[in-house]
Amino acid sequence: MITPQEIRKKAERKYIDYLKSLVSKTPFDKLIIRGDKKYTKSSLPEFEKEIKAIVSQSKEKNGYGYTLDFQKVKTKHLGTQDLPISIYFETERDFLKFLSKRKEVDFFKFNVNKITNVFPDLEEWIINKPIKVIQNQNNWDDILKVCLYFKHNPTPNLYIRELPIKVHTKFIENNRGVIKELLDIVISDYTQKDKKQFEKRFNLKYAEPQIRFKVLDKEISQRFFSGLDDIAIPISQFENLNLPIEKIIVFENKTNFYTALTLPKMNKTIALFGSGFSVSNLKNVEWFNHKKLLYWGDIDVQGFEILSQFRGYFPNVKSIFMDEETFEKFFEKDYGTISKVLTQLNLTEKEQMLYDILKENNWRLEQEKIPIDYVNSYFEKEYANA
Repeated sequence: MITPQEIRKKAERKYIDYLKSLVSKTPFDKLIIRGDKKYTKSSLPEFEKEIKAIVSQSKEKNGYGYTLDFQKVKTKHLGTQDLPISIYFETERDFLKFLSKRKEVDFFKFNVNKITNVFPDLEEWIINKPIKVIQNQNNWDDILKVCLYFKHNPTPNLYIRELPIKVHTKFIENNRGVIKELLDIVISDYTQKDKKQFEKRFNLKYAEPQIRFKVLDKEISQRFFSGLDDIAIPISQFENLNLPIEKIIVFENKTNFYTALTLPKMNKTIALFGSGFSVSNLKNVEWFNHKKLLYWGDIDVQGFEILSQFRGYFPNVKSIFMDEETFEKFFEKDYGTISKVLTQLNLTEKEQMLYDILKENNWRLEQEKIPIDYVNSYFEKEYANA
């Protein structure tokens, strides 16, 4: 036999559909709770205890809640007994008072009217996600202020905290999930639907990633940057950079990037901090396609996975110090981070062979373990042969 606890759980599962019916203005109909009509207890005290429990929370006992319809049924062990054959909520009041949801529903109705009076086209969103109306029940005045502003200014081109909306400075940032869903409807014709970032999607300014690079050619440093050689600029500016350079060395590791200026003199060359998988920030730097690109990462699985990612943007990337000879020469039996990557990588045959060995043994040789004189020797030969 079904228990009062099971009846409550089943009633709670019907609550969202009930909320949807309020929005679509569907009249409340008798709400049936389906239960197991079979009865297997062989003890009369057990039977009486279960019947007493189910009746204790019924409308007959409390004046609200579920109604029980009984019928005389012949049982296997107890003879003929009155068993509940039907459980249902007869009225809306019975249902809501049983779930202690009357105040919540009143607030829900109030907010639904508030939302749809301002934006009738949000009714379908409310029907699909009524629980979100409740989750944000204390924020709807401010959420609607934000939506109204964007309705009248769909391409603001301002930072979030610059927007002239009378809400808390962090309100949009703290509620961007629900606001995003609403703006996708309210200003559908103006959203950048292929952009996931909130600011990009809704035509706002945003703090761009900074690209940090070092100018290894003193003449270029003096001519273009007044002698500055360690520079960080927004990615949009870096994408439009126009320098007389021929070679870019991308470092995964910040420690080695810091010491890049100790490398031999390198004409027409810059060193760039890739910051691991953040090399994705560089994918739209079109002028990279016409330069010599060198990538120096750790000799571990992640280093090669980042190289693969970078080469996916720029097939002309060549790896340096990521070979078997360097690994065997300086490996100190360090362990790395296990990789779960299963996709095919953009690696050369030799790189793939070393990657497989590293992955199987979880080995790692970090960049800073490679002596600087070994590095300098490589670049001296590189430029001597250039």
